[in-house]
Amino acid sequence: PISLYAKEVIVLTINGIINPPHAEYTIKGIQKAHEHNAEAVIIQLDTPGGLDTSMRSIVKEILNSQVPIVVYVSPKGARAASAGAFITLAAHIAAMAPGTNIGAAHPVAIGEKMDKTMAEKITNDAVAYIKSIAKQRERNIEWAEKAVRKSISSTETEALKLKVIDLIADDLNSLLKDINGMKIKTVKGEVTLNTKSAKINKIEMNFRERFLNFISDPNIAYILLMIGIYGIIFELSNPGAILPGVIGAISLLLAFYSLQTLPINYAAAGLILLGVILFILELKFASYGLLTLGGVICFILGSIMLFDTANPLFKLSLSVIIPVTLVTVLFFVILLRLAYKAYKRKPVTGVEELIGLRGVAKTDIDRQKGMVMVHGELWQAVSDEEIKKDEEIIVEEVKGLTLKVRRAN
Repeated sequence: PISLYAKEVIVLTINGIINPPHAEYTIKGIQKAHEHNAEAVIIQLDTPGGLDTSMRSIVKEILNSQVPIVVYVSPKGARAASAGAFITLAAHIAAMAPGTNIGAAHPVAIGEKMDKTMAEKITNDAVAYIKSIAKQRERNIEWAEKAVRKSISSTETEALKLKVIDLIADDLNSLLKDINGMKIKTVKGEVTLNTKSAKINKIEMNFRERFLNFISDPNIAYILLMIGIYGIIFELSNPGAILPGVIGAISLLLAFYSLQTLPINYAAAGLILLGVILFILELKFASYGLLTLGGVICFILGSIMLFDTANPLFKLSLSVIIPVTLVTVLFFVILLRLAYKAYKRKPVTGVEELIGLRGVAKTDIDRQKGMVMVHGELWQAVSDEEIKKDEEIIVEEVKGLTLKVRRAN
């Protein structure tokens, strides 16, 4: 395969939050470049940041790559913020398109609250990591430290002047021409790039990676969680419906996958659960809307506080919370109320429907015998009290083909 792929350049695209699916996609792309003996890997990057663990996985793969890695912050208007700055600095060649920026790499807590000491420890760890990367790639160590400690950010021209990046390229073709002939030090030694006439092989995320990336969004995870709750509750209230239960179970499993990397506030989750309980209680007890109002308040507060982080990347949008809350209210107040009423409604078929119906005695009735007309039909009847012919009766019980009745009055 060496002769076939000798001048192949693999292009990967990261657009969005750095998360496990993006890390898996990037690592697999670099490994494929090794298998094909590719000339280089170009990572087109546009990210506001992301998870520290995913970023470190990508950086680790880049630093240990035998194939030259080029991180290209593009297209125009893109950014390599936070985790993106680490990834860009780790590349053998760092490039940016006009109108882009890099930096603002101060770590933000995701999950548990940090006190001053813990925040300082995490910041110092991030500083040491980015300085180590910058030193290995002979980039501006002072700038790298300030990007973490002071969250500084630089335009592409400032980054080039400060020796944070190696070049500015208008587009991918310009980048390939500019890096042609560059000598790169990889883990296997010095390599001279030959990219001028290289074949470009753009590798996109496969369906699995795109799907996992889609559901890793906090808003999607929240919607899946709600669908799961709706489905399970509907199945429990209507046993045998099957479809709502299946959809609910699948949605909950997908939500749990997404939530494993997100900072859950358990008090907020408790508020959402309390809101659901209040909606259910509204179905059984007439509170004139008080239980529903309490459920709405709990639901909205719990949703707002569900992800316990100061990082805006992992915050729920109000444009998602409000519609989901309205749908939830409609779901419980309308759909489940109808289901509950249907459950409580008296049967309209079989002998059970006769209980409580009124009829007329066609003969005198006592404990032994009698005849009544109920629902347009003649029935044998007995009664604990004496009932005269033509008196109105009410059915109390059905015993085989005999009705136990009482006087209507």
